[in-house]
Amino acid sequence: MARYRKAIIGIDEAGRGPLAGPVVVAGVKIRNAKTAKRLLAGVRDSKKLSAKKREEWFLFFASRPEIEYAVARVWPAVIDRINISRAANLAVLRVYRKLSTNNESIANKRIRFSRSQIRKDSLFADVKVLLDGGLKLPKSVVHKAIIRGDEKIPVIAAASIIAKVTRDRIMMRLHKKFPRYRFDLHKGYGTRFHRRILRSIGRSEVHRASFRF
Repeated sequence: MARYRKAIIGIDEAGRGPLAGPVVVAGVKIRNAKTAKRLLAGVRDSKKLSAKKREEWFLFFASRPEIEYAVARVWPAVIDRINISRAANLAVLRVYRKLSTNNESIANKRIRFSRSQIRKDSLFADVKVLLDGGLKLPKSVVHKAIIRGDEKIPVIAAASIIAKVTRDRIMMRLHKKFPRYRFDLHKGYGTRFHRRILRSIGRSEVHRASFRF
């Protein structure tokens, strides 16, 4: 049986740059690094895959019991209040805590220290936590940010796919609510077409007021 300390978590985001919609962060956790290597063979950064291929990978991840994943969304109202970087990192922390929830009972059974000896986040220090470059967790969490991690590290690439698919699905739902903005075509990104629509009819409630167009 794989030992707990070999677990690996990869975290990435989608939607940092768009003019509308949430920023979405996803995390993928696999309890055995060797299993991760086998399951994620052939995984590529979401930006290098077609929408169809991303959906296929997403369904594969969801079907595998060895793979846990979590998603967090931060919407424009919060993005406008605290800025996009802080919003993304807030979502990173939420994802990390979701993936760590099941670890806490395990860690408490294995580690026999008093509460005063253990910082809450350090309970999970033996899990390898990898973030795509630019994302951050609190210093109390042992982690590593890797520049272009979604291109180099399969578990981060898997997280990028889940984040992208999740966000695209959200934007398709928003298209039904706000059809004039054609979120189905540009997913909220600042394309010329999207900017032309904004100049014509202005922002919707799901646009980021702090982003210029």
